[in-house]
Amino acid sequence: MRRSIPSIQGLICFESAAKHLSYTYAAQELCITQSAVSRQIQQLEDFLGVELFIRTRHGVELTIAGQQYFKSIKPYLLGLEKCTADVISHKGLGGTLKLGVVPTFATRWLLPKLHLLNQKYPEITVHLETSTKPFLFNDNIFDAAIFAGTQQQIDHWPGIQAHYLMDEEIVPVCSPRLIEKYFPDAIMINENTYDLSSEDLLKIPLLQQTTRPSIWQEWFLTHHMQHPKPFDGQRHELFSMLAVAASHDMGMALIPQMLIESELQKKELVIVSNKKLKGSRKYYLIHSSQDITPTIQKFVDWIHHELEQLKSSTN
Repeated sequence: MRRSIPSIQGLICFESAAKHLSYTYAAQELCITQSAVSRQIQQLEDFLGVELFIRTRHGVELTIAGQQYFKSIKPYLLGLEKCTADVISHKGLGGTLKLGVVPTFATRWLLPKLHLLNQKYPEITVHLETSTKPFLFNDNIFDAAIFAGTQQQIDHWPGIQAHYLMDEEIVPVCSPRLIEKYFPDAIMINENTYDLSSEDLLKIPLLQQTTRPSIWQEWFLTHHMQHPKPFDGQRHELFSMLAVAASHDMGMALIPQMLIESELQKKELVIVSNKKLKGSRKYYLIHSSQDITPTIQKFVDWIHHELEQLKSSTN
C-alpha cells in the first residue's frame, strides 16, 4: 500500500524555514534558491491541504497547524538523518543500538565498560540517551533500554520483553577522612569496608536522595537500628551527586555498590557497614517483544557476561 507521505525535500525546506521563520535563511542553509524553497513549501501545503505559513511585513510566521507540524516532524527528520549516517558508516555490516539508560548507571557502570563490548563486537555502535520512565517501543525512540524499576512496573509495561540483570544492593559509604575524624581507631574488616556500630553511625551526618527521601529510615529499620533524625541532611537527586558529596567529606550516603566501584578502588569512599539494603528496584534490559535483532541479542549476552564478572569479583 502506498504511504501518504510528502516529499522529503519539501519537509526539509519546511523544517528549515520554520526554524528560521525565513525563506531566505532556509535557502541559504540548504544552498538552493528562495523560489525553490517557496515552491517546495507550496507543494507541501497543497499535499496537506492546510496553510503552514502566513506572510507578514517582516517575513513569515507559522500558523497553528504549522507550529504543530514543525514540532511533530523534527524528531523524525533527525532520526532519518541518524539512520542514514549509521548505514553509511557501517557499509551494511553490523549495526547500531539506540539504548535508553538511567543516567547514573550509564556514567558510572556502562560507559567505562563499553570498550569491552567494542573489543568483542567491533561491528556494533551504541548510541546512549538517558531515559528514566517507561515508553512505547512502537514510538521508535530506542531499540532497547536499561531500566531501574519494580516488578510491578515491568508487569504493566505493554509490548516488552524484560531481561533481569541484577538487584539493587545499597551500601552506606563516606570518605576515609570522615572515618579518621570521628573514629581514628576504627579497623577495616576488608580492603574497603568498616563495620561500625549503630552508635558510631549516629555521629556521621547523613546525605539524602531527593527521589527516595525515606531510604535512610528503611536502612536503619531493616537492620533494627534507631536514628533520631533519619530524614536530616543535604538532599541530592542522583546517586552520582551523592557519591561526589560523600567523597568530599559532606556526610554518609546510601549508594548501590556497583555504581561506586571507581571511588572504592581509589579509596575516595569506604563502606562504613557491611549491612546492605536490597532496594525494591531491580535493573532490567528491556526491548520490544515483537522481535529481537542479532545486535540486541549480542548486547544481552555481553551485559550478562559482564554482570557475572561483577558478581564473581564482589563475592
